Amino acid sequence: MAGLSVVIPTLEEACRLPLLLADLQQWQGELEVVICDGGSRDQTRQVAQLAGATVLDSPTSGRGPQLRWGVDHSRHAWLLVLHADSRLPGPWHQRVDQILSSPEAHLSAWSFDFKVDAEMRPMLWLLERTVNLRSRWLQRPYGDQGLLIHRQLYGRVGGYRPLALMEDLDLVERLSKVATLRSLNCALLTSAQRWQKRSVLAQAWRNARLRWLWRQGRSTEQLLRIYRR
Repeated sequence: MAGLSVVIPTLEEACRLPLLLADLQQWQGELEVVICDGGSRDQTRQVAQLAGATVLDSPTSGRGPQLRWGVDHSRHAWLLVLHADSRLPGPWHQRVDQILSSPEAHLSAWSFDFKVDAEMRPMLWLLERTVNLRSRWLQRPYGDQGLLIHRQLYGRVGGYRPLALMEDLDLVERLSKVATLRSLNCALLTSAQRWQKRSVLAQAWRNARLRWLWRQGRSTEQLLRIYRR
């Protein structure tokens, strides 16, 4: 297996991070896990260090700045970017190894299918299928689907910009202009917390509104106020 650098931005993730770190131990090749923290006051740092991860303090908080800092301080040619509240499927390491062994894999970017870690309801079922169709047909996987990318392609598009929000959409829009975004054909479980806090429709509307405001050039401060409500 090839070497793999996993970059995870964190903020107060001590409770959820251990499960993801355990999932990552299935990788049989050389593994580097880089936790780029945005100022956690819980036990995130200690949890990550106990699992053997490298913990970096990002100079600027926000997912975009943290991801850029983490990638810049990682070492392997292949990068896997994940959110801390995700869970990897059982065969993930086999599928990723297959991709990395392909001679042309570095020409594409790769993401997992979207799946919510919750008891299935009709609206969640519809949400999952809508997101996965969007990812395949519109080339728009978002951050909660992970991103597997070769460092050369990442650098070609300029990497993550230091955006507190929309860093994932900003990157995939640039990637889709020069490469194909492909599915890994296995699902990454994302935390159901935000879908439990609001209805699926309310959360989907909120996300759509944030994307629209971002495209209109609204300030990061305004977007963060809406995001944190």
